[in-house]
Amino acid sequence: MASACASNQTETSKNPKTGAEQTNLYVSDLKGKTVALVVNHTSTIGSTHLADSLVALGIKIKTIFAPEHGFRGTADAGEHVTNGIDKKTGLPIVSLYGSNKKPSAAQLEGIDVVIFDIQDVGTRFYTYTSTMHYVMEACAEQGKQLLILDRPNPNGHYVDGEVLNKNFASFVGLNTIPVVHGCTVGELAQMINGEGWLAGNEKCDLKIIKCLNYKHSTAYTPPIAPSPNLPNLQSMLLYPSICFFEGTVVSVGRGTDKQFQVIGSPNPKNGSFTFTPIDKPGANNPPQEGKLCYGLDLSTVNARTNEINLKYLLDFYQKSEDKTKFFSSPSFFDKLAGSDSLRKQIIAGVSEKQIRASWKKNLDQYKDTRKKYLLYD
Repeated sequence: MASACASNQTETSKNPKTGAEQTNLYVSDLKGKTVALVVNHTSTIGSTHLADSLVALGIKIKTIFAPEHGFRGTADAGEHVTNGIDKKTGLPIVSLYGSNKKPSAAQLEGIDVVIFDIQDVGTRFYTYTSTMHYVMEACAEQGKQLLILDRPNPNGHYVDGEVLNKNFASFVGLNTIPVVHGCTVGELAQMINGEGWLAGNEKCDLKIIKCLNYKHSTAYTPPIAPSPNLPNLQSMLLYPSICFFEGTVVSVGRGTDKQFQVIGSPNPKNGSFTFTPIDKPGANNPPQEGKLCYGLDLSTVNARTNEINLKYLLDFYQKSEDKTKFFSSPSFFDKLAGSDSLRKQIIAGVSEKQIRASWKKNLDQYKDTRKKYLLYD
C-alpha cells in the first residue's frame, strides 16, 4: 500500500530538498482531484505556502486541517484551536486539535487525496505526529489516499529514551516508540502502517515524496520555527532533554525570549542564572509567571548530542527544597516519559546509568523495527 518517490540524485553536498519542493513528483497526480491539506505555517515551498502554490497550479483544495498551534502557528501549546476561514485563500480551516483530533467521515466526504506536510522535530511528545496518526486512521477507514511530503528531522541523527508503555498512551505519545524516534514523518508513517498500530489494524493507502540530499546524519536547520516555543535549532535540539520539566515546577523558559533554552524555578540552589517568565503571545500564563527563577542558561551549550541529557532533571530534583512538590503534574510527567518508571526512578535516587540500562532492551527492539522503515541512510 505504501510507495516512495524520489529522483535518483544522491548528492549530499547540496542543502536537503523537502518533498514539497519537488512538485514535479506529485502535482500531476493531483490534477482533476479534490484535495485536503493537513498543514501549518511550516508547510512552504521556499517562501510560499503549499496551499497558495497548489492553488496557483490549478489544484482543487476543499479543506485545510490545522494541528496544534493552528494553521498560522501562533496558538499557545495546549490552547484550543478554532475552526475558521483562511483570509488569503478563502478555504475553510478545520481544527484537528481539541475535541476533534481525527477527521470525520463527513469532513473527508468528496476528498480524493489528503496531503500531510508539517515540519516535525523528531520527538514522541511533539503532537504533529499524533495528528498524522489520526489522519492516517481516518484515511484508512474512509478509503482515502494520504500523500506525505517528507521533511528532514533536526533530531534524526539518534534514537534514545524510554519506549512508550501503551498504558500511558495519550496525544503526547500514541505509539510504542522512544522519546527520540529517529524517523522523518514519512518513515514514522510507514512504521505505523507496517506495525499495525492504526485502530482495527487498518492500513492507510500511503504515498511518500522523499527528501532529496538528506540522510540521518545531516545537520538540518528548519527554515521556519515549527511552533511558538521552539524558536530556533538550539531549542529543538534541547527539547528532548528538557521537555520532561513541563510536568514539574521547573520553567523551560516559556514567557521568555529563550524558550526551551533556559531552565529554572524560584529555588536559588538551581544556579546563578536568573530569568522571569511573563505572559506573552505564544506563552499565555507561563509556569512561574512573574517569579524570579534561578537555573541554567543552555542557549550556548553544544546541544547536538547522541543521547538525551538526564543530568538536568536529576540535578534539579536533588536540589529541590520540597521533593514532594517537584512533580507538579505527575500524570503529565508520566505521559511525557512514556510510563511512570522514570518518575519513580528519580524519586528512588536511581542513577542515570541505571535508568539508561532499564531502557536498553525495548530500545534495542525498537531500533531493529525502525530499520525496516528507513527511507534514508
